[in-house]
Amino acid sequence: MSRVEQSTKLDLEKIVFIGRTYEEYLDMFSLSVEELRGKRILDCPAGACSFTAMGQKNGLDVTACDIAYDHAGEELENKGLQDIEHAMEHMKKAKKNYIWDYFKDIDGLRRYRLSALEECSNDMRNFGERYVPVTLPSMPFKDGEFDVLLSAHFLFMYADRLDYPFHIETINELLRVSKEEIRIFPLVDLEGKRYRHLDTLLDHLTNNGCSVEEIKVSYEFQVNANSMLKIKKGL
Repeated sequence: MSRVEQSTKLDLEKIVFIGRTYEEYLDMFSLSVEELRGKRILDCPAGACSFTAMGQKNGLDVTACDIAYDHAGEELENKGLQDIEHAMEHMKKAKKNYIWDYFKDIDGLRRYRLSALEECSNDMRNFGERYVPVTLPSMPFKDGEFDVLLSAHFLFMYADRLDYPFHIETINELLRVSKEEIRIFPLVDLEGKRYRHLDTLLDHLTNNGCSVEEIKVSYEFQVNANSMLKIKKGL
């Protein structure tokens, strides 16, 4: 069965196709290009982020996966443009929930989001094999296929609709396909509150031979969203 056949197509209207830039990823995950070179990296879920596209241009080996990639690139690009404008309208009403140091203002934020979408869309057109459809918590990859796995703005953020068993199943699957480590950002929900099951999850990971560390990062846009979880696999 192909990777595409293994995934379940989600209606495009239920997908929010917005992404972060390559530079944001380095800041969110406290990473440098030097420490990533020679590693096989997975971005999951990657959405409209430009990390895969720009990472490849900077000599990194990056694969992206997301449920959205079942849809054609042109469809996703058009949906992304709509979603960005919708998000900017929302931002005008919720500016106090965000810290405007990184982007300065809504126009600056829009430029970042449009840049990420453009880079991602162009890369999908030219290198579609890098963008793999997946439906979490299952993934169509081999055990230990990737050295480093990055996961942004999905787990923990949507705690109101993704229950604890889903988080456990998904993280266990991320551990299965990663060889060395996983980094998850941020550690708060949409209201900026620390994920309420995080300590239980950390105990689960520790009891299963992983080392875990909460790390403050330099990136903070949503209030309180300034920490990531670094999970190192046990020997």
